Amino acid sequence: MTDVPYQPHYRQIEQALRERVAAMQPGERVPSDTELCAEFGVSRMTARNAMQRLAEDGLVSRQPGRGSFVAAAPPHRRANRLMTFTREMARLGRVPSSRVLTRVIRSSGEAEATRLGIPRGQPIVELRRLRLADDEPIAIETAILIGECADAVMTADLAHGSLHEILAAAGFVLRRGAGTIDAAAATAEDARLLALRAGDPLLVERRVIEDGQGRRIEATESRYAAARYGLAVQFDVEGPNRGPVETAPRAPGADR
Repeated sequence: MTDVPYQPHYRQIEQALRERVAAMQPGERVPSDTELCAEFGVSRMTARNAMQRLAEDGLVSRQPGRGSFVAAAPPHRRANRLMTFTREMARLGRVPSSRVLTRVIRSSGEAEATRLGIPRGQPIVELRRLRLADDEPIAIETAILIGECADAVMTADLAHGSLHEILAAAGFVLRRGAGTIDAAAATAEDARLLALRAGDPLLVERRVIEDGQGRRIEATESRYAAARYGLAVQFDVEGPNRGPVETAPRAPGADR
């Protein structure tokens, strides 16, 4: 008998709300915290946590004194928050899917070991996928994961499922990360997989993601067709007579 992984109540409510919101139009009202408490038999804090996660992902707009409403889908993902590709495309009303190009367990090289903070030669999982939306190729994603993830990753349906949801179900809860964003020209292989011309512009995002204990779980490179994908950026403006605004560093989150 296969054990079904336990999900906290707020995550169960969150998933139910995501499915409900996906079928609604921008501006439609979604249930209040009080209504969610009655519907799901949970506390107000649990209901609020579920709704807050949708607000953080830009799916709903919470308006004090009025309630919560389905938000219009923004055209781009925020650069300071990592959302799973599956969730991101669904939020935009597109059908996400993937084509697995490589899925293998092998020994880590020096650069991979450094990124994951493990000794060189330790087992890792390499997962390389072509990410699509409405069957249009959007990105080539190469994820390197620590060897402990092998049991979950090697048997999972990664053509339609979310890698991060699969990892979470296996007990790997990703919490925070850091990354870089660069521009690059499409190689011949990029062009073939993404239906581009060699030399066309790419947006390349590299990131390392940790769990709640600070252990590095995943190092990933995503190569996006620049004409099909963008990132929204928020920033402070440095004035001529003052130094930069001091803010706490904000690293990308981990719901991929």
